[in-house]
Amino acid sequence: MEASENEPTNYFDQSIMDYKQGSSRVQKHLPNVVQGYFNFTEACFKEGTISQKHKQLTALGISIFAQDEYCIMYHAKGAVEHGATEDELMETIAVCAALGGGAAFSQGVTLALDTFDFYRETNH
Repeated sequence: MEASENEPTNYFDQSIMDYKQGSSRVQKHLPNVVQGYFNFTEACFKEGTISQKHKQLTALGISIFAQDEYCIMYHAKGAVEHGATEDELMETIAVCAALGGGAAFSQGVTLALDTFDFYRETNH
């Protein structure tokens, strides 16, 4: 079976699509709850006193600490899209490891770095 143009061809895009599909499924049953959540998070990530890049890095750090793999991928991608550098990502991982120990370090040096590298190299 050939992949269509709109189908993801990599683990990262597929995982983000899985999240979006699951969200759409829940939204059919609880439209006000899901839309309220989306409106809230959209407002939180708007440019403000803190830049969108730094908000993405903060969210990435929290995601690494919480070991939330979908959010790690989503916010690593968001960090790339908002101009985060590799050095900024490394410092984010270091702060997470300082607070979250080996579990946070392992998520940072694997999934977060892999996702960051993928989206940086593919210019998504």
